[in-house]
Amino acid sequence: MSDLLQPVRPRYGEASLADILPSALAVLGVPGSPDPLGLAAELDGVRRIAVLLVDGLGWHQIPTAAPYAPVLAEMAATGGRPLTTGFPSTTPTSLVSLGSGAAPGAHGVLGFRVRVPATEEILTHVFWTDEPDPHRWQPVPTQLERARAAGVAVTVVSRPEFEGSGLTVAANRGGDFRGAAEPEELAREMLAALTAGPGPALVSGYHRDLDLYGHLGGVDSQLWRVAAAELDVLLERLRAGLPRDAALLVTADHGQLNVPVEHRFDLDADPRLRAGVRLVAGEARVRYLHTEPGATADVVAAWSELLGEAAWVATRAEAVAAGWFGPVPPEHLGRIGDVVVACHGTYAVVASVVDPGEARLVGFHGSYTAAEMTIPLLVVRG
Repeated sequence: MSDLLQPVRPRYGEASLADILPSALAVLGVPGSPDPLGLAAELDGVRRIAVLLVDGLGWHQIPTAAPYAPVLAEMAATGGRPLTTGFPSTTPTSLVSLGSGAAPGAHGVLGFRVRVPATEEILTHVFWTDEPDPHRWQPVPTQLERARAAGVAVTVVSRPEFEGSGLTVAANRGGDFRGAAEPEELAREMLAALTAGPGPALVSGYHRDLDLYGHLGGVDSQLWRVAAAELDVLLERLRAGLPRDAALLVTADHGQLNVPVEHRFDLDADPRLRAGVRLVAGEARVRYLHTEPGATADVVAAWSELLGEAAWVATRAEAVAAGWFGPVPPEHLGRIGDVVVACHGTYAVVASVVDPGEARLVGFHGSYTAAEMTIPLLVVRG
């Protein structure tokens, strides 16, 4: 098996996405902030920090992007190191891990789609408005709230349509929101917020296009290469505009890999995969199966037999005990399926009826391979 397809365990509290903002706050002098990444020594004298999350920029995709993104390649070579994201390696989970500084089990945004416990409702986090209440669904105070309470000017720069969404509130409450749809706007608004006042500042930015075009065309497709080149322009503008007492941290929510059609199981086309399953959540690389009463063992057996080496099929208790989510409090357990299916290699379990758009994608993520789990931390000083 390729090294890119080997399982990678999340390094919560040591070198994970959730550790970036606590370390950034330590640089800015916020009391009580741990510094697991050692940024305080590396960024001594820095009073302003911009954090850019590039959706879909896995550490292992940087060499592929390098011919079209020389600035990115230079940043990785001179000030880059790999971290891990959390599990599942998917955008909603990762955005909240970054903003809260907590592992997924603690913050509760445990997948792309999850069941609302004690209901028949499936919550798709990227389409989440105000129900359930984001403050209750995600109870952990954010690092942005901590920074603001300590006197740091905090700004979030993301796409205008994300303002006030459930996911934005869950991940980024505590920051003033600025809308920016295009890379030029994103660079301009991030730099403007970074230099708006004389005191310490924290700016969190989000850029989506590499992930979007990886899904649509695949990693290293022409669409993806164009997105990598556009990302490079964004990075150069941010780097060139940094004040002397500032630093730019570039990271990602997950990597991505291409899934060939012949490696796709369709749970809506195979009645053996639907037997005993009441609700389906998660996404193609990590499925959450909520079973009929008493059917969990049969579902595990059937899926294990049908998928074989294409996936790890486990009960909720087994997945939690294995530590993939970090500690999970009782109130969050019901958001995880009775059965968890984590795909190996380049396999996926699509749902052609429930989500026909997903079946048309080329690039996927969500599971625990190195290609999906390993993300960059690129550090640039002004």
